[in-house]
Amino acid sequence: MKRNQYHVVPNGGGWKVEQGSQVVGTFDTKQLAVDAGRRAAHGNEPSQLVVHTSDGKIETEYTYQNDPYPPAG
Repeated sequence: MKRNQYHVVPNGGGWKVEQGSQVVGTFDTKQLAVDAGRRAAHGNEPSQLVVHTSDGKIETEYTYQNDPYPPAG
């Protein structure tokens, strides 16, 4: 089953949560965006939340339900 993937990314002076090309929400602080991303990811398991730094690099990832690591084989 494919996981729903959410990203917390910088958005001008704030932060936003995206799922694909759809914006789930915009927030003033990174912490508010991460909290909203966690709620969205938990509500749509299996899922993954990818949190980015202010320069767009991946900071951390959270996987909810059925983590495929280590991969089969």
